Amino acid sequence: MPNSPTRICITLGTRPEAIKLAPVIQAFQSSDRFLTQVVLTGQHREMVDQVMTLFQLQADHDLDIMSAKQTLSDITCRSLQGLQGLFQDLKPDLVIVQGDTTTAFAAALAAFYQQIPLGHVEAGLRTDELFNPYPEEANRRLVSQITQLHFAPTTRAVANLERSGVTGAIHHTGNTVIDALLKVAVTRPDCSIPDLDWDQYRVLLATVHRRENWGAALQQIAQGFLKILEQFPDTAIVLPLHRNPTVREPLQALLGDHPRVFLTEPLDYGNLVGAIQRCHLLLTDSGGLQEEAPSLGKPVLVLRETTERPEAVEAGTARLIGTDATQIAEVAAQLLGDSGTYDTMATAVNPFGDGHAAERIVQIVQDYFQD
Repeated sequence: MPNSPTRICITLGTRPEAIKLAPVIQAFQSSDRFLTQVVLTGQHREMVDQVMTLFQLQADHDLDIMSAKQTLSDITCRSLQGLQGLFQDLKPDLVIVQGDTTTAFAAALAAFYQQIPLGHVEAGLRTDELFNPYPEEANRRLVSQITQLHFAPTTRAVANLERSGVTGAIHHTGNTVIDALLKVAVTRPDCSIPDLDWDQYRVLLATVHRRENWGAALQQIAQGFLKILEQFPDTAIVLPLHRNPTVREPLQALLGDHPRVFLTEPLDYGNLVGAIQRCHLLLTDSGGLQEEAPSLGKPVLVLRETTERPEAVEAGTARLIGTDATQIAEVAAQLLGDSGTYDTMATAVNPFGDGHAAERIVQIVQDYFQD
């Protein structure tokens, strides 16, 4: 009699998780060795649905926890309670989470409480500053302590995990975001922005959303953008606004009237990839974009004081520039005014993977259950 398939439960709640887990879900679903269940917590809503549609995926279960003005405690408690009952019903042999979100932390804790082995995609990222970024640095450290299979994207992440003394097996897989990016980029997705002629300007793609940049830092970032536009009349900025009013309202107030600032709703992932392909460079506090843009030959200026992806800085694909308006403008001017500096960053080798991370993860899990 053939062995029954191994039950895998892949849990996600936010758009970055959906993007980075989509290739993993597809890889597990393509194997008859596994029975794969996809669980959404609903930490984000529309943005996750867009990614699921793009990759032709469907959730098997949806906790639908999202509520207006939800706090970290709300997300944690509702996710933990919902996943407890669901894991009891599904009885997975392995729970897989991704990254450092509150959903990932809650799902890891729910699996631990029921003594279910845990696989952690994108394990081992560290800034070594507990509150920066907040709450991500704490989330990923806590998840690492209760993980059996660590899927580390880089050799530095492997070293971070070894230095932390974690239990469980550490595997260097590459980053699954490169798998996702390359799947989408090959289709050459369009990115039509109302009233923007991509050929008229050198377009800077900007994203800002992290908690540590709320308030005064956000004001400085916006002022930095205005300085760039003033110094370089041939530039324009495309800025997809995060749905959180704490982020979008100040940016709308400071930048909304500028004729070369194009504020949009969040771009679905296909359009985001199209925007990366067509833009000149990126200004962002996003972790994922630090990994993705170099694969498409685009320099990244990181609007943060720390990064858990120092590999990008060391490889020369990204520069960590902080949130001071003058500093932002000065570093951007170096790239906009010096083609040699720009080309050096644009042609640097991306350290985050080759597009085969999901395949490695499936093989590792297969081997884990055969041992």
